[in-house]
Order: sequence, then structure tokens, then C-alpha cells
Amino acid sequence: MDIDTAGGAVTAGLVGGAIEKPTGHAGEAHATCTDCGEPVSGKFCANCGQPTHVHRSLLHLGEEVLHGVMHFDTRAWRTLPLLMFNPGRLTREWVQGRRTRYVSPLAMFLFTVFVMFFILSFGGGGTVNVPPVPPSSGERAQLEASLAEAQAELAALEAAQGEDAPPPGMIQAQRGVITALEAQLAPEAGAAGEVRADGLEPGSWQADIVDAERDGRLMVNTGVPSFDKSIRKKLANPDLALYKIQQTMYKFAFLLVPISIPFLALLFVWKRGVTWYDHGVFVLYSLTFMAMLFMVSSSLSRAPDIGAVIAGLLWLAPPFHMYAQLKGAYDLGIWSALWRTLLLMMFCILAVSIFLPAIVLLGLTG
Repeated sequence: MDIDTAGGAVTAGLVGGAIEKPTGHAGEAHATCTDCGEPVSGKFCANCGQPTHVHRSLLHLGEEVLHGVMHFDTRAWRTLPLLMFNPGRLTREWVQGRRTRYVSPLAMFLFTVFVMFFILSFGGGGTVNVPPVPPSSGERAQLEASLAEAQAELAALEAAQGEDAPPPGMIQAQRGVITALEAQLAPEAGAAGEVRADGLEPGSWQADIVDAERDGRLMVNTGVPSFDKSIRKKLANPDLALYKIQQTMYKFAFLLVPISIPFLALLFVWKRGVTWYDHGVFVLYSLTFMAMLFMVSSSLSRAPDIGAVIAGLLWLAPPFHMYAQLKGAYDLGIWSALWRTLLLMMFCILAVSIFLPAIVLLGLTG
């Protein structure tokens, strides 16, 4: 089983475990449970919870779907306002056992991640075109001098033999430097809007990556030859590489939870009555809020003027949300919640710095 398949299987298992069993009417009771075989006297088995009458009609299937959606919506309308404006109370109530009125943190996290990457998959990476800017006279003189120097170094490398011979890849890298300098001296050759022979638009990030990999300016050396080969193959098609990274991030998004919990636990080492389960609930609800914030800000950033301004202002919310959740969930004072918030923000950067490189590596080698 490869890494991609394993990630999908784990995510599917988590989704299945997060979905709660449907409730409601189960029909006429039988004397024996059809699941575990225990004797029963009501509509549900006291041993395993299985309904004692198993419906097999298409109408009942539609009823279960409708009931599940409405049941989720009822709890969602109670959960979402608290998640946005009073996350500390939401976390505390779930930890203390008042759970039937709220959506579970794991189900909400997985559903939000699914929606986020579903939207991103339609948004696409896009193309960023950079209009050519001709260099000034002073800049052109410096570029021409650098080009002449690079060409002389290339000639010396190619002429070297024996012990003075350059290591593999150095000549290719030097040619890449020369190509980049020539492109800066003649920006009109890659005018925006044109299509290259490989189908990419000049100035796009895809074209930059392909050129850098082809010219040897983008060196790939993970220490594992098979990984290097896979990465170079993916980078030859940047859109495919981005797609693979996005899919890997979706499949392994749950890894943010075990990565984040130890950092949060460090803030409460000496506080009694706080368990790692409490930290897990905190992390799940917090990550759900951040994913929702990302979706909203990404949508607004595409709108002109005021939308982009509002999207930027929304990213001032995370510190305040963390503070409110810490203070309410763990019953902290103002100062205790404040210094923990500052440390938690630093820990978030560390957690992301662990997660993102791992996702990129898995996406490009999977």
C-alpha cells in the first residue's frame, strides 16, 4: 500500500468514525437482535444498540438521509455561533459531557477540510503573469557584465579536465544562470499572454518552475534517488505537482491534530485536571475555525477593493480567537490566557513548519 492510499484510507476511517449513528423510529420490535443475537424487549437492543426491526424499503432510506441532514443542521446552528464567537464555552461544554446539542469536533473538522479542498480543487492554481519590464541603462550594464562573467566561468568549467574537472551538475547550473541573465536582458521575448511551445504562458509560475528545473537552477537532492526522480518528474508538470500536493494535504490534514496537541500540552504541564483529550478537542475546534476563516478570506480576496480589504482584516482574528478559546476552555485569568496565546501562536508556526514540508515531500514523491 503506497503513502497516498494509506492517507486516503485513514481519512476515510476517521470520517466513518466521526459520523454518529442515526436515531429515530425503528419499527416493530423483534424478540431477538438481528446483529448480536441477544434477546430484546423494545425497539432497540440493550446490548449493541441495533434497531430490532431492520427496514429494507427505499422510502425508509430517504427518511434516514433526511433525518440525518436535519439532525446535523439543528446541532450545527447551535455549534457554529459558539465556534465563531465563544469557542471557549463550546470546548468546555463538549469536554464536560454536554454533547448532544453540538456537532462533534472531529466530524466538524473533517467536514470543513473536505469542503475547503473541494472549493480549492475548483479554484485551481491559476496563472500569475508578470509583465516584462525592460531594464534601465544602469541595470543593463550590470547584467551584461554579469553575463560576460558567467560565460567566462562556463568556458573555464567546460575546459577543465582531470582533477580540476567540475562536479556533475555544475556546468548545467552555470548554463541555467546564463539563461536567466539573457532572459532579464531581453524581457520582450517572453511577453505576457503568448503561449510557449510547451503550452505554458511566459511569466507564469508554472513556466518559471519548468525553466528552473530544465536549466538546473532548481536542484533536487533529498538523498534518496527514487525520491529525486519522482520529484523531477512531477515538477516537469507543475499543475500536476500542485494537484498532488493539494490531494495529499487533504488526505493527511488530520496529522495537524497529533502534531499540534503536544505543543498545546506544554502550556498546561503543571495544571491539574487537564487531559490530552481536552487538548484534542481544543485543537479540532480551533483548526475548524481557521479552515473556515481561510475559505471566507479566500473568497473575499477575489472581490475588488473592499472585499480584499476585509479579507486582510479577517486575518487579525486568529489571535483573539485563540485567546477567547484558551480563556474559556481552561478557565484562565486574563494574564494566564494572554501569555499562553503568545506562546501558542509561536507553536502554531512550528507545527505548520513541520506539516507543510512533510506534505510537499509526500505529494511530490507519492
